[in-house]
Amino acid sequence: MNDIDIPYLEKKVETKRFNIGRTKPTKSIVFDTYWKFAAERQSLFFNKLSNPIPPWTSDHILQTFKFTNAYRASDRVSQYLIRNVIYKGDPAPKELFFRIILFKIFNKIETWESLKKVFGEIRHDTYAFDNYSKELRRIRQEGKSIYSGAYIMASGKSSYGYDGKHDNHLKMLEQMMSDKVFYKIQDMVSMRELYFELKKFPTIGEFLAYQFAIDINYSELSNFSEMDFVKAGPGAIDGIQKCFSSLGDYSNEDVIRMMTEEQDMEFKRLDLSFQNLWGRDLQLIDCQNLFCEVDKYSRVAHPEFSGVSGRLRIKQKYKMSSLKSMDYFYPPKWNINK
Repeated sequence: MNDIDIPYLEKKVETKRFNIGRTKPTKSIVFDTYWKFAAERQSLFFNKLSNPIPPWTSDHILQTFKFTNAYRASDRVSQYLIRNVIYKGDPAPKELFFRIILFKIFNKIETWESLKKVFGEIRHDTYAFDNYSKELRRIRQEGKSIYSGAYIMASGKSSYGYDGKHDNHLKMLEQMMSDKVFYKIQDMVSMRELYFELKKFPTIGEFLAYQFAIDINYSELSNFSEMDFVKAGPGAIDGIQKCFSSLGDYSNEDVIRMMTEEQDMEFKRLDLSFQNLWGRDLQLIDCQNLFCEVDKYSRVAHPEFSGVSGRLRIKQKYKMSSLKSMDYFYPPKWNINK
């Protein structure tokens, strides 16, 4: 059975029957660390929100190294995308889709702001390949990176033929616009449909297709549940391998869904006080991301667990960017903005 090809509503019924007799994953000691990390990282989030002066945690690993939030939408780049890209500008589907994908290609606030400084409002109806290519090249020539280090996109040269990576990605965006993906989304019934549509395009693999689908779903272009679909990325797979000595008959995606569905039980078992996001429980995307972060955290807390990649160090140290508390803003359809 290939569960990727089963429509979501059908899969929910099938999974219940399919779970009978399946061998469950075997937990390692890192499994409890996953939940402790989630609770402490979320506690740090609320402590920082109420008081801009550190320390916000007594955990020396969290004090020393950089970790994303327990909830993906609370991270700095996601917050910028939601507030300044998605919900600021022309809400027309074509313009909204164009802004989201252009931002996500580079996933870097500074790149977006540089483009805005030159072109003003970012719009598809005023976009010109030569102008955007020239500006992106200028930024690079100044020695600045135009891409975030959060993930790596393939160059796309074999598909579009340009030496400049950013040129190929602009052409990919143009192809998406020509294919009118922004209209197709409105007829989709699940996030998995959107995922497979995005994965058709060169340079977008499984992990990026899922991440882009989540970002699009922050907007009014779609209104899928974040419990609809999940795809484990490389970092999450590393974390899963550390949390379990064996997966039994479960896939990586099965494990992520299990964690999401059993979160309340696990926090209660460990006597952990987890403050969710103003009534919103951890979703599949959040539990997927938490595996990535626990992979990093375990490099210090549990160095005896090597995972798949075998990485031993956490590269990014924590640097306090500002004493000013962020004014958080989430997709209005979540009904948690206050």
